[in-house]
Amino acid sequence: MWLLHWLPLPVLGRLGAAIGSLLFVTVRKRRRITLINLRLCLPELSEQERHRIARQHFQGYARAVLERSLLWWASEARLRRLIVVEPRVPLEQIQAGPTILLCPHFVCLDVAGVAVLLESSLCSIYTRQQNQVFDDALRRGRSRFRPIRLFSRGEGVKPILRAMREHLPFFMLPDMDFGARDAEFVPFFGTLAATLSAPARIAASTGAQVIPVVATFLPNYRGWKVTFYPAWENYPGDDMIAATRHMNAFIEERIREAPSEYFWTHKRFKTRPPGAPDVYAAGTVTHAVGND
Repeated sequence: MWLLHWLPLPVLGRLGAAIGSLLFVTVRKRRRITLINLRLCLPELSEQERHRIARQHFQGYARAVLERSLLWWASEARLRRLIVVEPRVPLEQIQAGPTILLCPHFVCLDVAGVAVLLESSLCSIYTRQQNQVFDDALRRGRSRFRPIRLFSRGEGVKPILRAMREHLPFFMLPDMDFGARDAEFVPFFGTLAATLSAPARIAASTGAQVIPVVATFLPNYRGWKVTFYPAWENYPGDDMIAATRHMNAFIEERIREAPSEYFWTHKRFKTRPPGAPDVYAAGTVTHAVGND
């Protein structure tokens, strides 16, 4: 990874895309999950279109992994040239009070974190990596510009609330299936998905503003774009379920803008409402995955 960061980004990106194409052919299990997710979420597309998006997703995912080498070791000046922030990191808003930076799972999400850390410290939830060398590199890479407080999911919400009271923005990844606990079954592209209600609950308890941020690839391997959206008004209100639906609807809109860059290899619909079938069971949606 350290050696890779010396490569020009167009070379590194193309290398990642080539590896992703190979993985799309060889990693059958994740390919199947990706195609099932795409069928559930984008049924209006043809099977050929979904297959193309799935292949592009594997290419983008592999690119993002290799391009982390730049995020961890490239100079600050190089990263500032490669990361285009629109309109800018909202430092004034972050410093004004408790803030949740809500970052959906696009493959370039680490770039969004770096864009913030070039200007401000933050806190976030962290899952320890099984490989100790990789875990150490990841921690060093994420904290090399500004201090970052990383909490495990098992610590609960209290240390996050304390950090937010100290005006550390909470960089939150809200859109994975962590089970039914602390989640609501709300539609995600029309299919009920176990969705964390924590963004709404934390915002309600702290009075935090929620500022969405999404990172995507720039075309032609020129770098990345990090977009900060306006803080949600009157969020979350009194209805936590409605607020959670609002979050999913926002994420859906962003996915439609860059469908291949969302994290489709994750079993987003793994946790089902009582009595609902397992959408990933063999044979459930075989017509969406060809001969897999």
